[in-house]
Amino acid sequence: MFELKWVYEFILIIYGLSLIGYFIDFIQNNRKANKTAFWLLCMVWVIQTLFLLFEVILEHNLPIFTFTDSLFFYSWVLLTLSLIVNALFTIHFILFFINLFSFFILLLYISTKAQETFATGGVRIVDEMLVAHISLAILSYGFFTLSFFCSLMYIAQYRILKEKKGLKWIWRLGDLKMLDRYALLAITIGVPLLLIAITLGVVWAYVSSSEFYWFDLKTAGSILVLLVYIVYLLLRVGRGYNGKRIAIYNSAAFLMLLVNFFLFSVLSNFHF
Repeated sequence: MFELKWVYEFILIIYGLSLIGYFIDFIQNNRKANKTAFWLLCMVWVIQTLFLLFEVILEHNLPIFTFTDSLFFYSWVLLTLSLIVNALFTIHFILFFINLFSFFILLLYISTKAQETFATGGVRIVDEMLVAHISLAILSYGFFTLSFFCSLMYIAQYRILKEKKGLKWIWRLGDLKMLDRYALLAITIGVPLLLIAITLGVVWAYVSSSEFYWFDLKTAGSILVLLVYIVYLLLRVGRGYNGKRIAIYNSAAFLMLLVNFFLFSVLSNFHF
């Protein structure tokens, strides 16, 4: 069980990194991120294929006859199709959604399998899933905070330049284009991290004995924060918004994050 547990965790880690890579590629058209994400995805496919061959050849079992086994096969089919699409077509963003859903299915398989097969070890995997959910959510908040301060410095520098005051120390705030670029980069990393964190939280709630409420304030607040930052990316990348307007939006989005982290956490019946 110990070795299998680490294999499961390794698969989920590289799968998550692949999702982040595909998301960065879509937002910034970063070919290096795309290639890295593709090879990480290939690693996941190889490991899953080995598992599948082991079940079919050595165990004489086609993993489709139980709900849990069918989850694994479903995830493998989705991953295989995504690799074929990646090789034949240039539609990268659909790959992100396909693999995000495949990641969710694989995560559901691993957690359900652990609960069914391993009494103590299964509980440990599910508890670690909760730890990963909280850690990734806080890490995404860290990137959103970094983006906020970049936007805040952008607004301050913009005002200084407009009023032509404090020019002797303006260099300490950084270049406007650099601040705008760093704010975008931080949110580009933070959004998939928060998306994965929410996915982990939903799966954890499903397989654990805890009661889960979709309309819990912290749950709804986290989804709202994610949507707010997705809108930022749509405005920034899709509509071409930049400069002061998008910096002000980013600052307002950060206020929503603070409300969710401090106020909704206190009022939540499900979270701390």
